[in-house]
Amino acid sequence: MQRVCFLLKVRADRLDEYRERHTAVWPEMLDALRATGWHNYSLFLREDGLLVGCLETEDFAAARAGREATEVNALWQAEMAPFFESLDGARPDEVMKPLTEVFHLS
Repeated sequence: MQRVCFLLKVRADRLDEYRERHTAVWPEMLDALRATGWHNYSLFLREDGLLVGCLETEDFAAARAGREATEVNALWQAEMAPFFESLDGARPDEVMKPLTEVFHLS
């Protein structure tokens, strides 16, 4: 199982709404994530807008491609894009760049 961690930046003026949106993620989006190999997926949000995402998957590239192929993902990403800084026209899921793991205690 591959562990993946990534960073994004939520706009300071949208933090509360971003939190609220994630209390009720669309069931179809949750199903799509599960079906495409996203496991133990968590998002952590710091008060300055730093968002840390962590997940486990067999193959991150395959999990991303599977999720991107779903119709619900395009809708969800369009809804979420205004919440983020520095996307430069990309969708939030397109700018997820995995961090390099340098230590793990199991």
